[in-house]
Amino acid sequence: MLKGFYHETQILSWVLSYDGLHFPDSLAVTAAGIAVALSEVPTTKAIAGVRVGLVGDRFIVNPTTKDMEESELDLVLAGTESAILMIEGYCNFLPEEKLLEAVQVGQDAVRAICNEVDALVKKCGKPKMFDAIKLPPSELYKHVEEIAGDELVNVLQIRNKIPRRKALTSLEEKVISILTEKGYVSKDASFGTTETVADLLEEEDEDEEVVVDGEVDEGDVHIKPISRKSSPLLFSEVDVKLVFKEVTSKFLRRRIVEGGKRSDGRDPDGIRPINSRCGLLPRAHGSALFTRGETQSLAVVTLGDKQMAQRVDNLLDVDEFKRFYLQYSFPPSCVGEVGRIGAPSRREIGHGMLAERALEPILPSEDDFPYTIRVESTITESNGSSSMASVCGGCLALQDAGVPLKCSIVGIAMGMVLDTEEFGGDGTPLILSDITGSEDASGDMDFKVAGNEDRVTAFQMDIKVGGITLPVMRRALLQARDGRKHILAEMLKCSPPPSKRLSKYAPLIHIMKVRPEKVNMIIGSGGKKVRSIIEETGVEAIDADDDGIVKITAKDLSSLEKSKSIISNLTMVPTVGDIFRNCEIKSIAPYGVFVEIAPGREGLCHISELTSSWLPKAEDAFKVGDRLDVKLIEVNEKGQLRLSRKALLPEPTVEKPSAKQDENDQKTLASQKATDKSNPRKTVISPQDGVTEEKTEKLKDKTSDAVEDTPVSQKKVYKKLASSTRDGPNVNKDRPKKSNNKVVTSVPTKDGNTLVNGEVKIG
Repeated sequence: MLKGFYHETQILSWVLSYDGLHFPDSLAVTAAGIAVALSEVPTTKAIAGVRVGLVGDRFIVNPTTKDMEESELDLVLAGTESAILMIEGYCNFLPEEKLLEAVQVGQDAVRAICNEVDALVKKCGKPKMFDAIKLPPSELYKHVEEIAGDELVNVLQIRNKIPRRKALTSLEEKVISILTEKGYVSKDASFGTTETVADLLEEEDEDEEVVVDGEVDEGDVHIKPISRKSSPLLFSEVDVKLVFKEVTSKFLRRRIVEGGKRSDGRDPDGIRPINSRCGLLPRAHGSALFTRGETQSLAVVTLGDKQMAQRVDNLLDVDEFKRFYLQYSFPPSCVGEVGRIGAPSRREIGHGMLAERALEPILPSEDDFPYTIRVESTITESNGSSSMASVCGGCLALQDAGVPLKCSIVGIAMGMVLDTEEFGGDGTPLILSDITGSEDASGDMDFKVAGNEDRVTAFQMDIKVGGITLPVMRRALLQARDGRKHILAEMLKCSPPPSKRLSKYAPLIHIMKVRPEKVNMIIGSGGKKVRSIIEETGVEAIDADDDGIVKITAKDLSSLEKSKSIISNLTMVPTVGDIFRNCEIKSIAPYGVFVEIAPGREGLCHISELTSSWLPKAEDAFKVGDRLDVKLIEVNEKGQLRLSRKALLPEPTVEKPSAKQDENDQKTLASQKATDKSNPRKTVISPQDGVTEEKTEKLKDKTSDAVEDTPVSQKKVYKKLASSTRDGPNVNKDRPKKSNNKVVTSVPTKDGNTLVNGEVKIG
């Protein structure tokens, strides 16, 4: 876009059709470039954009969504046929040389597209509105330098941001006042003579309109020429502000190139002082305060269960959830301003996404660390590269929260002065490390790079000139690597250091495995059973997947152990012939009683199996709360248990049977003994407190059968209700013995269990 074009210009892009295979965002960049190239908007070159992926050792231009599932790189590049304008990419620890190869591949693709666009413009492009360009008068630059030049040199040497900004604002007001209100008296008489503003505002009636009859057509007006006073050379406030900004940038760039020093006295590759501390918020799960010069980020980490994952809307009819997300906040106070705080701005969303994608490659897998992780970065003061400060602060806060990271990463922002020959240099672009806000505004590049000592995880570059070439980008990447090494060394001096332990306020997560076909046993009809477990034990949530993985989230260990005990009993698979002692009757039906053989596990004892004699109604002999001994006599195809009390009662005295009946009884007895030999009997005693005590002749690894045959969805998560509506069965209040289930309450240990608030090794 050419300078001086002030017409409001809007480019609208809609996704009218999407096949779910090709990304629309990179195509939208090219579409916008074509639309502008064909329009009247004055531009110098056509632009285009492409995405580049890396599958194996092969670069793919505009890869499909399937290609990106295996890609190690996600790079979006925009530029012209000869230079790069913008890049943004995320990768899994790639070296700088690999990134440069990807940029070269993308640049070649952009060049081919731009050549086609140029051919299209020659064929059907509209004439450009070059006459609409309005540049400030050329002599205005000279006036601004004469008025503010000496003071500007001194102001730009002020190291602190706020005093320097106040001085620049005061100087700008002075220049505007002189050139727009009082008039400017030039040393060169040709620029005008002295005259007050009052003279200019004086009403002048001498401009009479005179119509000469017969000499002109009707409607034509002639202005009677008269002599006027000479007017001063005045300029519009808009032009003065634009020129003052350009002159300020010119003086700043000259100081860096000629003097070799920046506004704060640093060399081009110098890094501002770094200070960091962790654990400053005692109630948060993890926190860190990272300060680099006058830029400061307060990063806070919160751990949660799967319900805390962020749901993302997309173009596909598939729910997308993020178990890690970073939210970036840039309040007006961080730059000393007053402003309204509302929904996140486009800038905040973009900076947060860059920091999030930079940190994502160092996180553990969900199997190793089954938490949803949220990082909130609040910028408390800003003078350059607050997004990279969020990367550094976020990494420290994650360590302080006990997240087992693969390694530490940091971020740095690079700048550039492209045309050094203008200020007496040799023409080689000057690369600046860790740029400030003024160097960002006055420089030619803002290049953010995040990674560890020798590899990159995220990068973003905006160019404010016609573009840069690959050799310049290579220099910037190598200098950024040196800067990252310095920052990593400074972060090791963090005091106090990260705790590297789970906070006592973080939730506990227990993982256990059951047979996939038995998940319905835990869920119950319409989720009734799992909700009752949550209400009874006080856990936060129970998540059951179709693959048999059950995750229990709780705030304290006691509630977690209670729910674990209930689910363990629910997932128990009893064997026909097992005997259960001292079991409680939970409910009575016309056809029998429901007996709890283990906490949360009930079976039906039919009325015919309650007594040896005939019983008209179960409630005539039993009531809720009574305890009795039962024997498991059947498990049907739905996993429902059929119990018998009669089978354990002594045989009643009867008359001497006939010879034939005696023979049949002997055969039955022999058959029963053979059955007992093949199926060892297990006796389970259920005392008053509900704790199950087993006496068995042979132990087996058992999981539960489903009580009800309820369809299971892909993921079933049930949260704790506000209050319990009923009291559930008694559960074991003591801590149960260690089982063979995989337990992950925080971080897994070598023995397959998990330490609660245990030490976490940071890679």
